[in-house]
Amino acid sequence: MATALIVLAAGQGTRMNSDLPKVLHPLGGVPLVVHAMASGSAVSPEKTVVIAGHKAELVEPAVLAYDPDATIVRQTEQLGTGHAVLQAAGALDGFDGDAIVVFGDTPFVSPETIAKMAKARTDGSDIVMLGFQAADPGRYGRMVVRDGQFERIVEAKDASPEELAITLCNGGLVAADAATLFDLLKTIGNDNASGEYYLTDIIAAGRDRGLSASVVTCDEAETLGINTRAELARAEALFQTRKRAEALENGVTLIAPDTVFFAFDTVIGRDAVIEPNVVFGPDVTVESGATIRAFSHLEGCHVSRDAIVGPYARLRPGAELAEGAKVGNFVEVKNAMIHEGAKVNHLSYIGDASIGARSNIGAGTITCNYDGFMKHHTEIGEGAFIGSNTMLVAPVTVGNEAMTATGSVINKTVPDGALALARARQETKPGMARKLFEKLKAAKAKRDKGA
Repeated sequence: MATALIVLAAGQGTRMNSDLPKVLHPLGGVPLVVHAMASGSAVSPEKTVVIAGHKAELVEPAVLAYDPDATIVRQTEQLGTGHAVLQAAGALDGFDGDAIVVFGDTPFVSPETIAKMAKARTDGSDIVMLGFQAADPGRYGRMVVRDGQFERIVEAKDASPEELAITLCNGGLVAADAATLFDLLKTIGNDNASGEYYLTDIIAAGRDRGLSASVVTCDEAETLGINTRAELARAEALFQTRKRAEALENGVTLIAPDTVFFAFDTVIGRDAVIEPNVVFGPDVTVESGATIRAFSHLEGCHVSRDAIVGPYARLRPGAELAEGAKVGNFVEVKNAMIHEGAKVNHLSYIGDASIGARSNIGAGTITCNYDGFMKHHTEIGEGAFIGSNTMLVAPVTVGNEAMTATGSVINKTVPDGALALARARQETKPGMARKLFEKLKAAKAKRDKGA
């Protein structure tokens, strides 16, 4: 059966005390709304509709960056969850299949849970809702089940004392036939303590029509919603704990797990070694057997088998390390290919460049890739030796097995096998240093006396 995913992402999130819409706050390096969309991918939705509201112009590009085929619908008034879902009706007009509703600020609902909800629909339940047993029900909506029949959901502020004693609570997510869902939403009212149209009221409305309803339960931790900075911090801690456990289970060595931070899409192969205090930004792949040494930061890069990074290295977007490549301490690499066995061991910047296999880049080397307006490429061949403190003024090429002398400024092609020297002749003037020191010392004394 075809499935559509409806993502509610219209709220402002006033308790975040932020200029950003709540769903754009990052968790694991990506916006909260991306986590919700990724969970929904378990049912391979044919259509994804995101309901944006507060600062929708900011939400839209973030959604489309993750899923360019998603449809964004703007909710101009925030009148409750039921009203929000109903905004998707136009985008799904004529759609023949199920709709699953997820929340953009609830990042931990697992794909497996959403798959269970889809299966409950397939098994014959007209309406499926997500629930959980709450340790402290508090302000959660209560799911009223009598004689084995799921009757309705009552919000805590509208609940009786008997209903407040219920521990089965509403997890928010809904699965139903799309046409049925929208028909039911058109019948619900807003006669409640908040004056809002509750999505949860479709259960009672459906029961009145003779439709069946069921509850799929999950662990309470999956339903964690993010409403404050403190909750976001707790969510980040939970996310990192899960990612570390997953890495260890997959055969990755983490020397000090609590000091390693992963992104949403970090991929690390078995037998890779991650030393303490390493941070992975989005879009990083580290292959089996690679070593990431302490205090390194990686984002948007690929590290191949048996490569070594760090300590204190920074790999920026577009950095590509081939097998056995080495990038050492205080080295920054951006949009560059470091080929097999090449070494950039210390204190260098390699940007917009290709470093050939087995080449050695001396300390303090800089590819001068930016002229103030455009970026330019540096090409270094195989087996080359770049002397320490070489400035490579791009665009420039250094050939195979070529060499540059220490302290050179290279702005012309260096042919294969050639040695390039580009520095001024040293002049030594005896006694000049002492004379200069005395002159400067006198000038400073005069200035200090005048002050």
